[in-house]
Amino acid sequence: MTYNITLIPGDGIGPEIAEAARRVIDASGVSINWDVVDAGEGVIQQYGTPLPQHVLQSIRKNGIALKGPLTTPVGTGFRSVNVTLRKELNLYANVRPARTLPNIPTRYQNVDLVVVRENTEDLYAGVEHMVGRDAAESIKIITREASERIARYAFEYARREKRRKVTAVHKANIMKLSDGLFLECARQVAAGYPDIEFEDRIVDNMCMQLVQKPELYDVLVMPNLYGDIISDLCAGLVGGLGVAPGANIGENGAVFEPVHGSAPKYAGQNKVNPLAILLSGVMMLEHLGETEAAARIHRAVVAVLEEGTSLTYDLGGTAGTSEMADAIINKMVSQEH
Repeated sequence: MTYNITLIPGDGIGPEIAEAARRVIDASGVSINWDVVDAGEGVIQQYGTPLPQHVLQSIRKNGIALKGPLTTPVGTGFRSVNVTLRKELNLYANVRPARTLPNIPTRYQNVDLVVVRENTEDLYAGVEHMVGRDAAESIKIITREASERIARYAFEYARREKRRKVTAVHKANIMKLSDGLFLECARQVAAGYPDIEFEDRIVDNMCMQLVQKPELYDVLVMPNLYGDIISDLCAGLVGGLGVAPGANIGENGAVFEPVHGSAPKYAGQNKVNPLAILLSGVMMLEHLGETEAAARIHRAVVAVLEEGTSLTYDLGGTAGTSEMADAIINKMVSQEH
């Protein structure tokens, strides 16, 4: 079977790491027809927007995309290209695993968490306005529909991935109506999954718990803004954004992308490690049901990290982006023989 997949290389270091990921994924044995389309700051002059319609059309047609980091232009009507992409395609579930990898400097060992973040509403949706000259007001919108949908996604994910527990994160002790509704919905959905443990944590306490004993947690589900913050905290537990994959998933499409930014000062230098986008590609293959190919890539990544001789500067080595990709491909080949 051949898959049609949209590839958005992105800005800054995006094209280099996207090309590295594409080569590794192609070497895994999965047949992919890549539909390469450009978005971001680099296309504004040509299209008058960082997110041209043909990019959205490609993702809608193919149903799946792998995306490099995009630069959000300053001083234009776009609050965020990424946020707009999620909104236009109704990608309601943001999924960010945080998993310890060998030889990545971190204070923690054996972390294996997944943050499931509601992606369409809450304060992060940016519904705000000025009240006169001297005050600004942001509106926090939490709906039953979106809350139940993301809670159900978290439990279905936990069941499918054989996870043991789902923790709902909130601030319902203070925001009794909005976060209270989110918590109520999570509890109602949890009742339908007796095989999975359920608990809830207040968001500030959750942050402390994650720093003190992350091994106690498994799947975390939460509203949009808390998810933005806590997913970065969890990335910090496993070595930073450079090894943090992510996915935005909806009913009719999915976009897989690294959590980190476009790092324009390193663009074109073949320096930055491609792990975040490559691990996002592994998530994409799992989403497609290509679990053997996904496992093959993950084993090769682990082997290269354990060996430690083909790592980029940010991982303590001297290899370039493309050389690290070559090493991962070579490991896949050698593991097959």
